[in-house]
Amino acid sequence: MLDAVDAVVVGKRAALELVLLGVLARGHVLLEDNPGLGKTLVARSFALALGLEFKRIQFTPDLLPADITGSYVYDQRQGTFEFRKGPLFTNLLLADEINRTPPKTQAALLEVMQESQVSVEGTTFPLDPPFVVLATQNPIEYEGTYPLPEAQLDRFLCRVRLGYPDRDDEWEVLRQRIERRVDAIDVPAVVAREEVLALQEAVEQVGVEETVGRYMVDLAAATRTNPQVLVGASPRGALALLKLARGKALLDSRDYVTPDDVKAVAVPALGHRITLRPEMWVRRVTGDDIVRQVLDTVPTPPTVVPRR
Repeated sequence: MLDAVDAVVVGKRAALELVLLGVLARGHVLLEDNPGLGKTLVARSFALALGLEFKRIQFTPDLLPADITGSYVYDQRQGTFEFRKGPLFTNLLLADEINRTPPKTQAALLEVMQESQVSVEGTTFPLDPPFVVLATQNPIEYEGTYPLPEAQLDRFLCRVRLGYPDRDDEWEVLRQRIERRVDAIDVPAVVAREEVLALQEAVEQVGVEETVGRYMVDLAAATRTNPQVLVGASPRGALALLKLARGKALLDSRDYVTPDDVKAVAVPALGHRITLRPEMWVRRVTGDDIVRQVLDTVPTPPTVVPRR
């Protein structure tokens, strides 16, 4: 799966692995970076490679909650109201530029991302698994954006930044476009929906020793006591560490989690869950910086191989 997407999104293997971990851990991924770095391409390529039903929502300032959840429409032939499903009813949803729509529409995603169901006029409609949201956003200092509130950010299992490619990778992008002769990119389906569900279940079988689990708890707790932090990571942050670390172990062909797995996913799992004190903005300190500080200060437990 990674090879299929990596052939299209050049030079971003580490970021692509984090996106795949989010999918395998039954979570949602926030792709945050400057325009033109391939955030939409990443989401679309994963949908094709995973063989999942894919829908895209372009978030705009005039988008209403009913535009994404669906609504009841009167059927003149039957004389009844019929529910017409919105684009949320899919396996992989691309929420493109999610910070360009007002908070009311952003909030419509809260229940769906947490409960995998849609409630309209008192009726609940469950979504077929798997359901994954890959949301993209540009930095909030760009004009015409609405910063995501903390409650919305906390629903994302991890935040991934792509960054600019190096010189050779950027030329490879151009070379592929010259060879392709069209803008459209085709990604072959590597697995099917049933196999994705089986992989998600396999993540749940990965073992976690108590020392490693307590290490995750200590990392999340340390963000709450940092003097630069106003609000630290919640217990949901520790759960995100657990899910992503299990997926990381699985990708490395292990059925147990090591402290190195936890360290590898700590920044994308916890960085966006931290609210800094206002003066930290002037010092250009970010949530990711706090997590790196915590990783340097919290003692790392020894690696223990579980007994069979």
